[in-house]
Amino acid sequence: MTASDYRKFLKQFTRKPVIRNRFLKNNKPKERTTGIARKKCERCGRLGAMINKYGLNLCRHCFREIAVDLGFKKYS
Repeated sequence: MTASDYRKFLKQFTRKPVIRNRFLKNNKPKERTTGIARKKCERCGRLGAMINKYGLNLCRHCFREIAVDLGFKKYS
């Protein structure tokens, strides 16, 4: 079962909250604490090549597109 599949089953448990909570406890994927998939680009959702400095949370591709709008200058 992938991360998106478990949400499809929640429609079946709308009237049974106890069973729904038990299902979520056992089948919901855990939050990642380490690894490349922990952080995503806030603009496009890519997983790798993140620029987190200054709280940007962008991938390098998105950063290159909007760097001038953010106030960064290209020196080379």
